Amino acid sequence: MSQRKIVHVVPRPNGNWAVKNEGADKASRVYANKDKAIDRAKLLAKSAPLGQVKIHKQDGTIQTEYTYHKDPEKYPG
Repeated sequence: MSQRKIVHVVPRPNGNWAVKNEGADKASRVYANKDKAIDRAKLLAKSAPLGQVKIHKQDGTIQTEYTYHKDPEKYPG
């Protein structure tokens, strides 16, 4: 079973938006525009066998989540 790749779009203190893989210490890219950061995060998630994007609001809470490809079932039946 493949591990899910989770990519976050998070706010920076200077008003920019970072695209960051879950568990990474540093952002892979930083954008001045939130929409461009979201587009990049979606591209990264779609390139993985199982991908997910978590978009955060300015206060850090999760605004929206997108899951790509077949979501594995948690429970049989």
